[in-house]
Amino acid sequence: MEKITDKIAGLPADSNYISLEFFPPKTSMGFSNLRDRLDRMARALRPLFVNVTWGAGGSTATKSLELAEICQRELNLTTCLHVTCTNMSRKMIDRTLEDAKALGIRNILALRGDPPRAGEYQDPDEDPENAIDQSFNWAIDLVKHIRKTHGDYFCIGVAAYPEGHADESHPSGQSLEHDLPYLVDKTLAGADFLMTQLFFDTEAYDEFEKTLRNHPSGAFKTIPIIPGLMPIQSYQMIKRTAKLSHAKIPDTIMARLDDVKMDDEKVKSVGVDILCEIVDKVKQVTSRTPGPRGFHFYTLNLEKAVSFIVERTNLIPPSTPIEDEVVVEEIISKIPTLQVNGSDHDHYSQARENSRSRRQSNVSSENRNRVIVSGRPVSHPEYEATSAEASIPAEPINSRANTLAISEGEGVLGREATWDDFPNGRWGDARSPAYGEIDGYGPSLHVSHAQAVNLWGCPSKLEDVNKLFVRHLKGELTAIPWSEEEFNEETRTITDKLVRLNSKGWWTVASQPAVNGLRSSDPTFGWGPQQGFVFQKAFVEFFIPSAEWKVLLARLQSPEVRDMVCFYAANAAGDFESSDATGGLAADEELKEPSTNAVTWGVFPGKEIVTPTIIEEVSFRAWSEEAFGIFGEWAQVYGKGSESEKLLEKARTDSWLVNIIHHDYVDKDALWSLLLD
Repeated sequence: MEKITDKIAGLPADSNYISLEFFPPKTSMGFSNLRDRLDRMARALRPLFVNVTWGAGGSTATKSLELAEICQRELNLTTCLHVTCTNMSRKMIDRTLEDAKALGIRNILALRGDPPRAGEYQDPDEDPENAIDQSFNWAIDLVKHIRKTHGDYFCIGVAAYPEGHADESHPSGQSLEHDLPYLVDKTLAGADFLMTQLFFDTEAYDEFEKTLRNHPSGAFKTIPIIPGLMPIQSYQMIKRTAKLSHAKIPDTIMARLDDVKMDDEKVKSVGVDILCEIVDKVKQVTSRTPGPRGFHFYTLNLEKAVSFIVERTNLIPPSTPIEDEVVVEEIISKIPTLQVNGSDHDHYSQARENSRSRRQSNVSSENRNRVIVSGRPVSHPEYEATSAEASIPAEPINSRANTLAISEGEGVLGREATWDDFPNGRWGDARSPAYGEIDGYGPSLHVSHAQAVNLWGCPSKLEDVNKLFVRHLKGELTAIPWSEEEFNEETRTITDKLVRLNSKGWWTVASQPAVNGLRSSDPTFGWGPQQGFVFQKAFVEFFIPSAEWKVLLARLQSPEVRDMVCFYAANAAGDFESSDATGGLAADEELKEPSTNAVTWGVFPGKEIVTPTIIEEVSFRAWSEEAFGIFGEWAQVYGKGSESEKLLEKARTDSWLVNIIHHDYVDKDALWSLLLD
């Protein structure tokens, strides 16, 4: 139950330390797999502490506390819990702090959260005890409240923005100068350390740290300032993250990424190089201030890139021989004596004898796409394996070195452990701890109240909404509530079909055309390494009125169509239908096992088939809840009882979100003929 500041104070003055940030996974399978990833990363990277994020308005309160308990109690990691304060009741804030205390957590990152909008979130019939407390408007209010109610029990961190904080109250004049008075106030109110927003511009960070250290208030003279860094996991992620965070990406960095944007592996490799360079430059900046130097990594629940970065930049703290021996004995005691090909391998005795040897190779060369679990029985044998099942070390293990090698993707164990290293947001594998996230900002409107009204006006009839979606497709509108991104050339090949769907009130939020074996270098559809071939099944996802869904459902289940499509559908009430057995087909129909649909895949020289885009029931269910939540946020923008709010809320409750996949990827018009003819 250590405080972060006490742990920092106990380090040698010239040392480096790291911290890692994780978010609660969106699925139970992802949660289970994150536990093992956390254990692996803790052993390999030795973070001083870990952060657990918190959804705006307490939306992930239960899951955040569950993850914090795993970190603090099960894995014995010093844990810092994020807590936001706006659009929440005082009762919920107090209960969260008490729960953290009960778990042994002594570190809180005090954040504001979304802009205060009590008028939109508050239920007029709510019990006063659970009503939104409108006295919490800024992070400083939370800092003061924690100090008033808990004294110095908690070590409190606050957020800082090297390039200034962009908010609806001051978006155009984003600057450090504008932020400074507020940062001084919340620091003097009781903050113990600062943790920065992610950045890529080291010159901006240099100026930021100099300004703070030399500030006349003296508030920042000795306080730990921990720079926040986000490994570049994909080209899409970095573009989106920069847009949402308002973090500037220097032209030189963007040019390097633009050169390799068609190949995810090269993007990640170049991204590791870029982050290593940033770390080295930040080391020079922070060395001007005496004391240990910290680096905070926004992991997005992935391990491979951050493992490479911290090893290459020498950020992993050295361990003593005694520490190594203790860790080896702890791991080895869990591994049984195994017989492989008639030969006994006494791993325990051999490992003790060679505990300080270099990382070793593996005997097994089986290439399976399974997740390595430890410390618990395998609960899903079709995609999970114990370390013993997956691979037998050819030589006794050196726990820390080999664990690091696994986190970096080396060998069979490494490939198994980092199987989800190329996440694809909500189109990825729902078993992944990173499923559903590509930027760390979560599902929401991602625009302010004023920006929403400026973008989408005040719709008064459904035809107004139809026009918004059509304008977005035609490039006349930069965003809709479910997407802030511009359409790529691929989507433009089916724009005419999508316009027809939206014009009749089927509001599309995702789609792709069919592709049959185009070269990976194709300027419109290509991706991945050179000399490969790419394929796609056409799919489309859209909101549809319930009466029209009944008609479409009958057609999808007709004998001439049902074997050519897979569909998933859900409404705001939680009702679910699909072409699988779980979708509630009639009793006289042939039941089908729940399907997993790879709708994008690539074939490349010397590689397994790569399937970056997957649609399945568990991921669709998780996304549908978020999609209807965004719908509700949009309605709340206009205030309760307004004409636009009533229109959108009625549309939300009457709509089904439907995803239809057509299996005939040879006929590029098959899906569109089904829906439009």
